[in-house]
Amino acid sequence: MKKEDLLSVLGHDELEIYLESKDYSVSKEPFTLMLDKQSDLLITHPKPTLSQLPKYYESDEYISHTDGNQTLIEKVYQIVKGIAIKNKVKLVANWIQKGEFLLDVGCGTGDFLKACAANKWHVLGIEPNNSAKNLAEQKLGLERGSAIFSSLEEMLGKNSSKQLDGKFSVITLWHVLEHVPEPLVYLNSLKGLLKPNGRIILALPNYKSHDAAHYGNFWAAYDLPRHLFHFSKKSVSFFAREVNMKVENVLPMPFDAFYVSLLSEKYAKGKTNYFSALYRGLVSNRKAKSSGEYSSLIYILKKE
Repeated sequence: MKKEDLLSVLGHDELEIYLESKDYSVSKEPFTLMLDKQSDLLITHPKPTLSQLPKYYESDEYISHTDGNQTLIEKVYQIVKGIAIKNKVKLVANWIQKGEFLLDVGCGTGDFLKACAANKWHVLGIEPNNSAKNLAEQKLGLERGSAIFSSLEEMLGKNSSKQLDGKFSVITLWHVLEHVPEPLVYLNSLKGLLKPNGRIILALPNYKSHDAAHYGNFWAAYDLPRHLFHFSKKSVSFFAREVNMKVENVLPMPFDAFYVSLLSEKYAKGKTNYFSALYRGLVSNRKAKSSGEYSSLIYILKKE
């Protein structure tokens, strides 16, 4: 699959402006969300170049790259992260046995990988942020078979294709695909690393959720321009078909509505209203029980 294939499969003659917003956490620069009607995908415009992207991550507030536990938001994030990791490991255990291989793309500071290694799975990670990668390596230590790479290209470069093709039972991307400049190419490359009937697990913000509609251009999960693409159920199904995979299941991430609402309150009002954020998270999850449109969703993609 060539890099231009995403452009060729999307109906760019039908692109329309969906929302005007900006980067609230780093640069304060304005950006536009463009809707591709064919795939139901939102596209960040202008799209930063590969050389520009790193500057948008240069912030102490980018919490997934640290183990910060000082501010209230950081404390809430770490508590929720601990609960989420237990749930993620339980979910992944459905498709991986002791001694089999798992790859976590965008592994951050390595807590999920550490929990997976404790289950006697062989774990590999990819993390482009150097400080987060260093923390992850410290946590994994000398765990047999474990390794953290800065990119998929580095991982493939240090291993022959015969070593990695068909090796992994599960590949996880917890809130990662929205950051990837060429997501179809990337997914197709990952699919080649899966064993027969292996799974790719995607966690993604859902711009069709109630909290997204309520906060509009202040919705923190747009996270412009670090999130280059913004997904719905329809767009994930579209992507899965393009790489010949099947969406086997879709699961809710109810905690995300509260955390995203906390940040959105800050962006919208200049300060965090904790009661409003709690209320909005509750309302969003209540509405999602009937609509299925949670603030974030987990997609299980099966290799066919």
